Amino acid sequence: MNGRALRSETINQFLAEAGWNASALVWLDQDASTRRYARLTTRQGFTAILMDAPRVEDPICTPEMSPTERQMNGWNAQTRLAASRVDAFVLIAEHLRGRGLSPPRIFAHDGDAGLALIEDFGPNREFARLIEKGEANEIDLYEQAAALLARLHTEPPPKHLSNGSDHWPILTFDSLALQTNADLFVEWLPRHDPRMSMTDQTWTQWQDARDALIETASRFPRCLTLRDFHAENLLLLENGDIGLLDFQDAVIGWDAWDMAMLVQDARRDVSDKARQAAIQCFLNMTGVAETDFRERLAVIGTLNALRITGLFARLQERDSKLRYAAFMPRQQWHLATNLRHPSTKAMAEFVARSAPFIFEVRP
Repeated sequence: MNGRALRSETINQFLAEAGWNASALVWLDQDASTRRYARLTTRQGFTAILMDAPRVEDPICTPEMSPTERQMNGWNAQTRLAASRVDAFVLIAEHLRGRGLSPPRIFAHDGDAGLALIEDFGPNREFARLIEKGEANEIDLYEQAAALLARLHTEPPPKHLSNGSDHWPILTFDSLALQTNADLFVEWLPRHDPRMSMTDQTWTQWQDARDALIETASRFPRCLTLRDFHAENLLLLENGDIGLLDFQDAVIGWDAWDMAMLVQDARRDVSDKARQAAIQCFLNMTGVAETDFRERLAVIGTLNALRITGLFARLQERDSKLRYAAFMPRQQWHLATNLRHPSTKAMAEFVARSAPFIFEVRP
């Protein structure tokens, strides 16, 4: 039996044990990860989503791993990603639901098999789709998302989650993770865009500027960070709540990371009114000083924009996913905008020297 047939048999057995084996199954568009999803529909019209997340990625980072061990174990260990682990998804979903938020309910799961049967929030409920179709007000949605972040970020972050059978550590988004992510920029953008030049001198300048940003970030206050919080992963539910997706990579990070993902979205143009309304809502609800938060947003936003720019270059050059070319101008504009802040001066000087075209980009 080949691998595909064996996987189908595993899925069928899982669905049978969950009582959904007689349902119609339709596979949905695959995302950028190793996960895939299918919508199940019973004869009575009930629906659920099958998450198929086989354990095929590099190992995850465990709490006791040293930096050297993380380097040896690959990307997920270095950057503290969950490697599409179902147990991470289940436990973080349970934690968020316990905080009064709305992740999908988990109907059944098998962490070893990498399978979960979860609540179906319904098609075309994503913020991005509703705004595109004029079915929801952008400013209202972004304020609602910011209010959710304010609630989440003002609570002490958990360090370990367990439900008796599953266990998952919530690790700190540390210097090694930031460095590995940021380095995508210099590793992949020159391969994608020959206008970016790297010399021995600019490599040294890059390392100094990168490390200065990471050192500044290390002084910022920490909180639970969902990490991939943007309009494609936020859904407006029928009861008015926000449905959450793609949170299994949560770490102890920064409030500004989630806000940067929200208002500096690589995939859609967020209006300035919605951006400022979201930030002001967050400030009003948390009492955070605006000057401090704007600095965090610029520094963390720069590190994140470097990561995403490099990632999009890698997706095109290594993986031939050319659709990401459409997102590059907007993402580089976000980077240039963050680099206007005084706390990002060293990185702004590096970019001006090695890739000055980024300051000329218009989304």
